[in-house]
Amino acid sequence: MAKGKHKAKGRISGSSGRFGPRYGRFIRKSVNQTEKIQRAKHLCPKCDTVSVKREGTGIWTCRKCNYKFAGGAYAPQTPGLKVALRNIEASIKKEA
Repeated sequence: MAKGKHKAKGRISGSSGRFGPRYGRFIRKSVNQTEKIQRAKHLCPKCDTVSVKREGTGIWTCRKCNYKFAGGAYAPQTPGLKVALRNIEASIKKEA
């Protein structure tokens, strides 16, 4: 092994590796998980293709159909939105 080169010990930390040993293991782990979700491609609500990318905080754009919509800061659909959509569907079924 060449002088000054170290092998990675343990798990590779991913995007939170930029923090080094700072901030603690669990904070770095949660940052890594949210950034993985944030940078992934998501399902478009309009054309149903996996091509939605984050443009900015809460702004999401489909690369295929150019549909731009507001969503969560780190994911296009927040858990609160999913609950709201479920309630709307249930009320529509109740009326019909």
